[in-house]
Amino acid sequence: MAKKFAIDVCGLVKKFGNHVAVNGIDLRVEGGTICGFLGPNGSGKTTTLRLICGLLRADGGGGTCLGYDIRCQSDEIHRSIGYMTQRFSFWEDLSVRENLIFTANVYAMDNAADRVESMLKSLGLNNRGRQLAGGLSGGWKQRLALAAGLIHEPKILLLDEPTAGVDPRARREFWETIHSLAAEGITILVSTHYMDEAERCHHIIFMHGGNVIARGSADEICAATGLKTIEVSKFGELTDGVLAKLGGISCAHFGNTLHISAMDEIEMRMALDRAFGRGNYAAREIATSLEDAFIHHTRGMEDGR
Repeated sequence: MAKKFAIDVCGLVKKFGNHVAVNGIDLRVEGGTICGFLGPNGSGKTTTLRLICGLLRADGGGGTCLGYDIRCQSDEIHRSIGYMTQRFSFWEDLSVRENLIFTANVYAMDNAADRVESMLKSLGLNNRGRQLAGGLSGGWKQRLALAAGLIHEPKILLLDEPTAGVDPRARREFWETIHSLAAEGITILVSTHYMDEAERCHHIIFMHGGNVIARGSADEICAATGLKTIEVSKFGELTDGVLAKLGGISCAHFGNTLHISAMDEIEMRMALDRAFGRGNYAAREIATSLEDAFIHHTRGMEDGR
């Protein structure tokens, strides 16, 4: 029996005037999977999410979302997805509970009151039900937005840059909740430009300029680059002249150390000797990070728009 996918699309294209925002994307996502779309602003992440779930009409390609055709059954898809936008978009002069009641009524839920109380409890909002939404901190606004996205029990959850402006503790708690939802069978699509968030996803789509430039788990993407990465310390003063001697080798600051990545380890060691002098630095091999892989894939490209 052929495997059924929550999302199965092929050749998706979206143009805005002469600009190609999404350029022939193929994607299959199994149910209960967290799929992260990683890329710089303007790379086509959000547009792709909206195409997949019928919120935008594709100019080319097609496929299904939850078994519905994304080109002609968008209404059916909309009823089965929850969408958490990047910007807080709720009524700040209404309470947390009132916002959720309104959202539940939009979906014409028969059990709206019970569902609201359930969401307040499950997301730790029950003690803030009477608080005005406008007075919430970033983390609590995030929880309210997530509760509203889940109020109608969707099968797919879209998260567009969900943790922008949220403190580290709230971010961690948010991702713990997301993994719990995936374990319950909800398929989650999340756009982000944070490498650490992408690493929390089961599957990652690297996008740049509307194109997919890499895909797979974090480990698979890093391994596929073939990069060698070393951490350099005790290297003395770092000037523009020193950096120039490294040539085209990727170099990034991490506190008091440098992370150097290249395809050829011998070439990399020779460049370090040129820059700092043989024996004038300490180096050890480390695992190539997702950030190293992303920089490798996008070097020389113009930022997507």
